[in-house]
Amino acid sequence: MNLERMLEALRTYDGPACRLMEVCGTHTASIVKNGIPSLLPDGIQLVSGPGCPVCVTVTSYIDRLVELCLEDHTTVAAFGDLLRVRGSKMSLAEAKSIGGHVQMVYSPMEMLDAAKKDKGQRFVFAAVGFETTMPVYAVLMKEALQRNLSNVRLLTSLKTMPEVIRWLCRNNEKTKGRTPITGFIAPGHVCAVTGLSEYRKIAEETGLPFIVSGFEGKELLAAIYGLVRERGRGGVWNFYPEVVREEGNPKAEEAVDEFFCTADAAWRGMGIIPHSGKLLRPEYAFFDAGSSGLTKDQVADGCRCPEVLMGRIRPTECPLFGKVCTPSSPHGSCMVSQEGSCYNFYIGR
Repeated sequence: MNLERMLEALRTYDGPACRLMEVCGTHTASIVKNGIPSLLPDGIQLVSGPGCPVCVTVTSYIDRLVELCLEDHTTVAAFGDLLRVRGSKMSLAEAKSIGGHVQMVYSPMEMLDAAKKDKGQRFVFAAVGFETTMPVYAVLMKEALQRNLSNVRLLTSLKTMPEVIRWLCRNNEKTKGRTPITGFIAPGHVCAVTGLSEYRKIAEETGLPFIVSGFEGKELLAAIYGLVRERGRGGVWNFYPEVVREEGNPKAEEAVDEFFCTADAAWRGMGIIPHSGKLLRPEYAFFDAGSSGLTKDQVADGCRCPEVLMGRIRPTECPLFGKVCTPSSPHGSCMVSQEGSCYNFYIGR
């Protein structure tokens, strides 16, 4: 179906209410950038899921990073978005302003050169992310071993998608009279690594449709149209075959499995979800900067990020949204990251 006919079919849809969740933060950003919500009728609602790694990171993890950067001879390296996420007392950016050693990087590999130049300094990378970034962290450690860099560490907050999607499906009750989630736009980049088998299992378990999508506006509209068409029918459809294969990327998964093992993980708003994360294997524990046990979370008064991440409310329903919580002064993690739902709703208004 061409774009015009697809748009017309969506605009004139008058069937049962559809509530579709895009799991990936990059999908959220692209949906807003392309103005897709404005093209849909009231009967088709999009909600964002927990697919922004910065947004789902709990405060005790940030607190540990802050502790590390304030220690002597220790530098914390992190991606830019993570610097502004507050822990229970402060963010990494605030810690830097009082003398903490914090380095913003665009790639984890930048840390290796710094570690080589200053072997008296310990460099800790804030390793947050999903299946897409885990192979990069595996390469980071492999390179550190090859270069004999004993001053490289990771503090991990690594999460995997299938179990959190299962959690969302188990808790897919009506909230304030809303329709439960009726379908998922599956995360394209994650599926490129993991393949489709786990999503086929979830579709079979739940009877819900999953469509793997690319990131262009037309691709996302096609995924939305597909989910509306397949409403009530469990299954997985790959609309991104040029990137996503059934078996995923075995080499990337092998690299991850060499260094990491499956573990329980703490998600903002959802607590500890069994088997939904990764920790360093015991034989590589010397790389770990204290990742285990970082499960406590503390949300700012009035902040409703946890409900946003679960798709239970839209960002505009948070009393802080656009008032005291803005991209320039974020109170919640969903307003910090450029993949966050609140951030994207704010800039897309």
